[in-house]
Amino acid sequence: MIKYTKEESKKKTIITVFIILFIVSFFFSVGNGAVQISPIGIIKSILYEKGTVNYQIIWNVRLPRTIVAALVGICLSLSGAILQGIMRNPLAGPNIIGVSSGGGFFALVILIIFPSYYYLVPIGAFIGALSATLFIYSLAWKEGVLPTRLVLAGVAVSSLFSAGTNALMTFFPDRVHGVLGFMVGGLSAITWKDVRMILPYAILGMILILFLPDKLNILMLGDEVATGLGLRVERTRFVFIIISSLLAGAAVSVVGLLGFVGLIVPHMTRLFIGSDYRYLFLGTIFFGASIVMICDTLSRILFAPMEIPVGIIMSALGAPFFLYLLRKKEAMR
Repeated sequence: MIKYTKEESKKKTIITVFIILFIVSFFFSVGNGAVQISPIGIIKSILYEKGTVNYQIIWNVRLPRTIVAALVGICLSLSGAILQGIMRNPLAGPNIIGVSSGGGFFALVILIIFPSYYYLVPIGAFIGALSATLFIYSLAWKEGVLPTRLVLAGVAVSSLFSAGTNALMTFFPDRVHGVLGFMVGGLSAITWKDVRMILPYAILGMILILFLPDKLNILMLGDEVATGLGLRVERTRFVFIIISSLLAGAAVSVVGLLGFVGLIVPHMTRLFIGSDYRYLFLGTIFFGASIVMICDTLSRILFAPMEIPVGIIMSALGAPFFLYLLRKKEAMR
């Protein structure tokens, strides 16, 4: 029989709580909107009452939207957890350091200039996110990467891509209306096509990352210690950068510039579970999915019948949390 330490048992219990929260959030998301449906009603509609109004609402509208919300939460949260680990900076996140801006810019180029190639948006977003990450990392590198220099480089690169985005909107004003939801991060027009678009990239990213927590744990010890333990630091860091960009790009491709998920979720999960990535990645997956599903549901019901983009809810929650992290970081100096 395998014996777990008290600390390991506590972490497993917390992950179990996150899984339960994930299930509750899923039914909360699918069941709420203009028409409220109970969890039992959801199960009955899907399994036994096909063809009914409730079935059409659940299957064609709410289920794909909820699945995409969960996948976006997973992708952005894991991307943020990776960035915070390889950069050893709790303020790192896909939107904070400009990774999402790079992915969003390349995705918008396709959506606005080449709309007939919509199916290439995930690839374009991945290329943009990877380019932004590598650019930021190269700017911040000088005999190592300092967290402050990294954040400043990220702000500069994010501003650069934001300028490109504004230029696109200026030169193609007739096509802007169709991408407004993309700019703030929205899930209002999600269909099964979007599920099929993000799912392969999300699954690939999760599979890759769940095989690598030990390497990130070693990387967190510092470059010198990691090298002494036999880890090829730069190659490992580059692999993590690619995976992080893949996950961020996949999320951006379907939901747009949804901010603060990659910052809030990994940090909050770390407060509950600790910094061991064997548990942190699992906790982040379920907690990240739950947070986005809950926020998306709130975006539908808070001001019903009007719906607001989920990005507004996330920004309202994320901005104060980011300021809290900044003050906490300053207080520790």
